[in-house]
Amino acid sequence: MAHSIVFLDRETLGATLKEPAFPHHYAEYQRTPPEEIVPRLKDASICITNKVPLRRATLEQLPALKLIAVAATGTDIVDKDAAKERGITIVNIRNYAFNTVPEHVIALMFALRRSLVAYANDVAAGAWQRASQFCFVTHPINDIAGSTLGIVGFGAIGKAIASRAEALGMRVLAHDVMPAEGLVDLPTLIRESDVITLHVPLTETTSHMIGAAELQAMKKNAILINTARGGLVDEAALATALKEGQIAGAGFDVLTEEPPKNGNPLLDPSIPNLIVTPHIAWASREAMQILADQLIDNIDAFVAGQPRNVV
Repeated sequence: MAHSIVFLDRETLGATLKEPAFPHHYAEYQRTPPEEIVPRLKDASICITNKVPLRRATLEQLPALKLIAVAATGTDIVDKDAAKERGITIVNIRNYAFNTVPEHVIALMFALRRSLVAYANDVAAGAWQRASQFCFVTHPINDIAGSTLGIVGFGAIGKAIASRAEALGMRVLAHDVMPAEGLVDLPTLIRESDVITLHVPLTETTSHMIGAAELQAMKKNAILINTARGGLVDEAALATALKEGQIAGAGFDVLTEEPPKNGNPLLDPSIPNLIVTPHIAWASREAMQILADQLIDNIDAFVAGQPRNVV
């Protein structure tokens, strides 16, 4: 039997997709609006989605669907309970961003600790050109070496960041929801870190795990980096903390709503020492190709009766 495969949002994956190793019909759409999800998946046995949501009401209209292959690690776009009730398998991508996310975190850390954006903006505005002498130190600059990095979520990505940080001469503190030797509690990490970076999934437990109280407990010269999920942080509280100088800076690759069509407190251009990038920490060319290859491998494994990366 030939499977029918439908990729709902192909534009989200800038990599080459190899051919599945079984008879199939394939259709792809660059993007899929909500009203087109059911018509496009009506006869599909396999759905590939990155950011197009598949909720209960949608799944109930798709009796042929057997597999949802998520082209990402996070699977919050799928109603897992509804899928399980209907016998639909969900698989995801794992361990592909072992270089790209750590490198993005390190890049944000250097940019924020050394106020690179602020200085680049000053030069673009002509401020250095008007200075009376060459020493133009108008924003704080802090060394990376000798500082403390707090990693919240000590899985594969967290450990990859830790090894890079240690190579830079940083002290590393780590916290994880799964207790293990050598880890610290979250209040200790928040209190002692010069840089905090988040690498946990968004759940009821982790939602707004960094709020006003946690920001107040951070060092005044500390920075916060989030390349995981926007909902981990109370964004309004963070905007206030940055404006009032409670912490020194923040680098975010994720927001609660993406794209932020309805606005977001962190899009205020007056917020000092804040860098927001559009969810691209994962998106090096190399990482996207690893993801694309694993995506098809996941589908092949399911069809062969040996499903892998099952959520």
